[in-house]
This record gives sequence, C-alpha cells and structure tokens, in this order.
Amino acid sequence: MTDDGTSVEGTAATESDAAAESGNRESATAERTADRLDEPGDASLVVDDLSKSFGGIDAVDGVSFSVERGSLTGLIGPNGAGKSTTFNLITGVNEPDTGRVSFEGQDITGLRTSDIANEGLVRTFQIARELEEMTVLENLMLAPRGQSGEKLVNAVTPGLRGRVREEERALRERVWETLELFEIDHLAEEHAGNLSGGQRKLLELARALMLDPSMMLLDEPFAGVNPTLEEKLLDRVHELREEGLTFLLVEHDMDLIMEHCEHVIVMHQGQVLAEGEPADIRSNDRVIDAYLGEDI
Repeated sequence: MTDDGTSVEGTAATESDAAAESGNRESATAERTADRLDEPGDASLVVDDLSKSFGGIDAVDGVSFSVERGSLTGLIGPNGAGKSTTFNLITGVNEPDTGRVSFEGQDITGLRTSDIANEGLVRTFQIARELEEMTVLENLMLAPRGQSGEKLVNAVTPGLRGRVREEERALRERVWETLELFEIDHLAEEHAGNLSGGQRKLLELARALMLDPSMMLLDEPFAGVNPTLEEKLLDRVHELREEGLTFLLVEHDMDLIMEHCEHVIVMHQGQVLAEGEPADIRSNDRVIDAYLGEDI
C-alpha cells in the first residue's frame, strides 16, 4: 500500500498499462510511417517528412510526397520555395535534419550521391556541369561508373588490356547511340565548353542517361533553352518515359508543366502546398495566391 492508499499492485498495473499504451502508439506510428513509405505500390520515389534548415531558416519543412513509377511529375513553386533543396536532400547533396527518402523500396536517406546514382536515381542541375576542356564524346565516355579502365592495373597488364579495349568499344557504340538520340552527334568532337546553353542541357541529360537510371530528377532543364532545343529535350524526355523511365521535373514554365505532366506537386515556403492533376492545380486558390495571383 502506498502513502495515498493505492496498492502497489494497482500502481504497477497502471504503469504497465501506460507503457503498453505508449508502446501501442509508437507501434501504430511506425506502421503508419511504413505504410506511407510503401504506398502507393507503384511509387518509385517516396519522400517522407523531409526537413532541412540552414542558419535557423527552414529551407524544407516536413515535405512528403510520392512519385509514381513511369510518370512525368512536375514540382513547382515560387523562387525560394525549397524545390532545389528538396532535390539536394533526395540525391544526397545535403543530408536531411529529419525525414526519410525511399527509392524503389530501399531507404536511401543520407547515402552519398554516387551511391544513390548507382541505385538508379540521378539528377541534373540548373546550371549544367559539363567537363569543359573535354569533348562531348569524352564527357559521355566518362559517365558510366565501374569501368575496367579506371583501374591502372587493368590498363597496363597485358592479360587485362584486351578486356579494357573491348569494354571501351562497346561503350563507344553506346555513346554514339546516345549522341544520336539527343541529336548532338555532330558535336561529338567539340569541346563541351564551346557549346551553347541549350546544347549543354542536352549534353547533361545525355550524360545522366549514360548512368542507366530508372528515375531522373531534372532541375530546370529548359531554363535558357531556345524553343527549338526545348522541343528536342521534351521529345527525348517523352521517349525515355515511354521506355519506362520516371521523371520528377522542376520548372518555372507553368504552361509546359500543365501540358506535359500528369501530376503536379506545389511547394511554398518549404512545404507542400498542394498536389494533384494539372486541372486541379490550375483552379486551386491557395496555389494561385502563392503565385501572387498570376494565372497559372
């Protein structure tokens, strides 16, 4: 018996019940999180409660969404909404403060960018990052990882050099096919630094494709691209999507997003403001307000 008249057995039972209830709540929370990461079943990418702050400012604040496998999904929002930071968190450029990223059912949160790319998730950047002093052909030849010629012993050992040469021949054929796909084969021997902005975007997309991705994150791939090259890029994206690739696209051209994406995610001030089909996004009052009343 305790001082307040409660039995020891009763106190223990109450504490046990409380612990059980707490455990049930934690279990339920874990199950909800697991369900969110596993659903929908056709999701290629699942982002769950991602957050990241810099100097006390929340760049990304509890962002959650999923991208359907084989889809072309748009990610839009005003400048400073957190779109590029979200890309950085997904692809390992930055490590999230909280949250989780699942790609094809695997937890990739906090992995190195190279490891994430090896899993089949690659990205492009707002500003193309080509190797300027190398030719277009050389840029693509360098892209695939795990080449035998990367190891000095394979390149200089007589018994292994043949394997390296054979691999390079096969790779060169694949590079030429990719150059032709993006209609930049005529630029193969041109130094990448001499290309126009639009041609660099084509090169970056082609180089990303050389990594054999199953999903590509495109960060403003059409910015600064003339209409003719933009059309070529869009054609390539749709062709690749028909072959099974999944795309998540950041773009400020709302007409382009609404015309080409079947699902749109809207970010504002580091959070997901709305998501849905383009027609629903166009008529969403909160989205319109976020864009300062612009007609989207």
